[in-house]
Amino acid sequence: MDKSQNYEVKDIKLAGQGKLNLEIAESRMHALMKIREKFSKEKPLKGVRIGMALHVTKETGVLVKVLIAGGAEVAITGCNPLSTQDDVAAALAEEGIRVWAYKGETKEDYYRYLDYIIAFKPNITIDDGCDLVSEIHKKHQHLIKDIIAGCEETTTGVIRLKAMERDNALKYPMIAVNDNKTKHLLDNFYGTGQSTLDGILRATNILFAGKNVVVCGYGSCGKGVSLRAKGMGSNVIVTEVDAFRALQASLDGFRVMPIKDAARIGDIFITVTGNKNVIDVEHIKLMKDGVVLANSGHFDAEINVNGLRKIAKERRVRPFLDEFTINGRKIYLVGEGRLANLAAAEGHPSEVMSTSFCGQALACEYAVNHKGKLPIEVIQLPEDIDNAISLHQLEAMGIKIDSLTEEQKKYLSSWQEGT
Repeated sequence: MDKSQNYEVKDIKLAGQGKLNLEIAESRMHALMKIREKFSKEKPLKGVRIGMALHVTKETGVLVKVLIAGGAEVAITGCNPLSTQDDVAAALAEEGIRVWAYKGETKEDYYRYLDYIIAFKPNITIDDGCDLVSEIHKKHQHLIKDIIAGCEETTTGVIRLKAMERDNALKYPMIAVNDNKTKHLLDNFYGTGQSTLDGILRATNILFAGKNVVVCGYGSCGKGVSLRAKGMGSNVIVTEVDAFRALQASLDGFRVMPIKDAARIGDIFITVTGNKNVIDVEHIKLMKDGVVLANSGHFDAEINVNGLRKIAKERRVRPFLDEFTINGRKIYLVGEGRLANLAAAEGHPSEVMSTSFCGQALACEYAVNHKGKLPIEVIQLPEDIDNAISLHQLEAMGIKIDSLTEEQKKYLSSWQEGT
């Protein structure tokens, strides 16, 4: 480990490669670069301290630079023990940015690094999974008076925040960036769909064509994973607890059944629910020899890995692929049950993260512009900001769209004209 007062990374010598990867990411994140141009001129975040607990990837590194361009001071750590890209962390550290993260963090280091972010006394928190916000609320409430707002990146974090709101535990405004159309309908659908399969392929090199792929959960992430698996020739089976989503999956052409039934026939299992023990020991005991288990939900709780370890003999057979032997049958687990797309691959493509991180940057600006005026609850960004992100991305792709005429605007805002 290499460390100083302002960073702790695996190997500072990786900074050269990290800078190259940051350059590649920037070249594909055109919409976010539009925000950087605006921020560089206007400095909307001048004097604001932003504490971040996000996946430390090349795309996140670009977001850090955009926030700094807007005048902010930034400190960042990871939000998952296996998601940091060590070369990017090194590159940020070499540029003088406060960063504490490495791939394969121990639980102790993970929370120690969160404490470093908290000691930075952020005015805005950016979180992926709600661990930073949770730690502040549980142990450092004296800092809340100086926090303008927080931003949450992922579905799991929003679920936790809404639970805090219901319990009257939430003490500062939280912007659910995850709920932007340009986040959950792009990032979760297109990003998770592609990157999850990428992680499984890198870890296993398995053939998807002809396999029974069981997707647990049919939210935006599950829809994306199912579509991509189908595109690779898989027979997709969906398990759900929500009646409408199960109906959607069926109407989309997928088989729908309980996990106990799917466990007997699946070849590849992918969890994307945000819940706990979705694949439990009782299900694993029913599975065939050679099945692959992977999770793309934020926490490593969706597959009962601890329970699996109690009944099986374990060995590491490939990087980020563990083999568990149960009564002669072999079960393969990707990325220790953590986010397969980040543990075993590089996460979402830069083009996808561009729109997601436009949302984060503009959420910070929105929070500063509305300091003291936001309700202490989980809120969404106004639709016009979300639409502006879409327009930036369309422009980057060279796509033009129509606009309403005055007559059409009047028609849509009136009720008198009918049949």
